[in-house]
Amino acid sequence: MQEMHIYGVSFDLVGKQPIVLLKTADGNRFLPIWIGHPEAAAILMKLQGSAPPRPMTHDLVTDILGRLQAQVVRITVTELRENTFYAQITVQQNGNEIEVDSRPSDAIALAVRSDAPIYAADEVIEESSIEFEGDEVNEEEMVAEFRRFLDNVTPDEFAEPA
Repeated sequence: MQEMHIYGVSFDLVGKQPIVLLKTADGNRFLPIWIGHPEAAAILMKLQGSAPPRPMTHDLVTDILGRLQAQVVRITVTELRENTFYAQITVQQNGNEIEVDSRPSDAIALAVRSDAPIYAADEVIEESSIEFEGDEVNEEEMVAEFRRFLDNVTPDEFAEPA
């Protein structure tokens, strides 16, 4: 399992579908996960420090957990099966941890609200990530290369063996 950071949220140019891009904390591997528009908005809103006039679903869940004296301690992207990513939200209450099945987009939206770390299983990273070579990564070149990749990739391609 590797720690991941949110590198950004973008759109694929083919289907106009939002993508959250996770980056390994200790490397140059990027994991693109296609998500829904509401989840993209929820993630971006929190990353940009904006607040809706009324709580969104992820804000509501975070508030409920807080009132129950529970907290999200980590989220993990656990697998990719039949073109679908799966995740677990680990919640701690009174010293006990419970795992809750989740879509990665919802788990990430909760993680950004609770400052919980994000992880991905090694198998998921190996199967579905994109690696940029070199010790010194030129961020502009990397973004340009990733945009070229997004121009031509489809979600189905992540399930095909290399």
